[in-house]
Amino acid sequence: MTNTHLNIEAVSKSFGAVTALNNIDLKIERGSFVCLLGPSGCGKTTLLRIIAGFEKPTSGRLLLDGTDISEVAPHKRGFGMVFQSLALFPHMSVAQNIAYGLKLRKASALEQRERVEELLNVIELPHIADRAVSELSGGQRQRVAIARALAIQPKLFLLDEPLSALDAKLRDNMQIELRRLQQKFGVTTVLVTHDQTEAMMLADELVVLDHGIVQQAATPTEVYRTPANSLVADFIGAANLVHAEVDGEEKLKLFGQMLDLGNKFPSGTKVCAAVRAEDIELNRADMSGRGTGTIVFARDLGAFQEWLVSVDGQEIRVRGTTAIGPNFQAGDIVSLKADPARVSVFPAQ
Repeated sequence: MTNTHLNIEAVSKSFGAVTALNNIDLKIERGSFVCLLGPSGCGKTTLLRIIAGFEKPTSGRLLLDGTDISEVAPHKRGFGMVFQSLALFPHMSVAQNIAYGLKLRKASALEQRERVEELLNVIELPHIADRAVSELSGGQRQRVAIARALAIQPKLFLLDEPLSALDAKLRDNMQIELRRLQQKFGVTTVLVTHDQTEAMMLADELVVLDHGIVQQAATPTEVYRTPANSLVADFIGAANLVHAEVDGEEKLKLFGQMLDLGNKFPSGTKVCAAVRAEDIELNRADMSGRGTGTIVFARDLGAFQEWLVSVDGQEIRVRGTTAIGPNFQAGDIVSLKADPARVSVFPAQ
């Protein structure tokens, strides 16, 4: 028996001559946390709006537990939503905001009161039921918006960049809080974000979109370690893309090293090698001169250090922990060594 909760089948969406989504196929598992990730204009918000029912697909369909909901109105889908703006009602108290969806569904006053009390305890704000929304901090408003969406026990929980307006520390705390709440309620969740760190931390599955196409859908670790193509490698994390040509022995020269590509690419193929900043080792340059470069920028970010190294006319980003290695400075001549097991190679685009 399948555990697919939402099945998105061949969904495309055009606005006039512009194709926002192109033949999207996705299976979202019950109880999972899925992040739609990608650069601005990639189609992630359009896809969320189609799931919510605010937009209709030009073609394709959506199945919820096997039932086609493509033509079902948003308010009849039974989904909970949190927007970037939060959209709390300023003229209502916290309790009235949380109970709003239950009231629309004709829940009894006792049921509303008990559910509000339960959720206020879950979000650890048990004493603010009667407060006005305007009296709350940003983090408190965020939690109330989440509680309101969860109050109706939604079939799906949809979030559109809900944490983007928060400062860095509060945002980090709310990411942890959001994941804990999602796990506690076991609700299938789809979140739109452009923040890679947020997506990596929250998601069971990352869906990387670009140009209206799913470039990769996999666990965060898979997307990070084995990107499907150079677009994904470039967008997720600090990856260096190095363009090269496969030599006569079907090997690739990278920073003076010869990487065996295992017959994946014939000789003469132009390729793009993606190597992450933390997978490159820096050393003082030796006399051979192989893979040497000059550090043009250095910065200490506390937990790690970062350098830009000019190699063969290209700036390569390298990252290392502050606890190991020499303290390189701008102007130092260094050699670079990549971990072959961590290098992804794709045909040049």
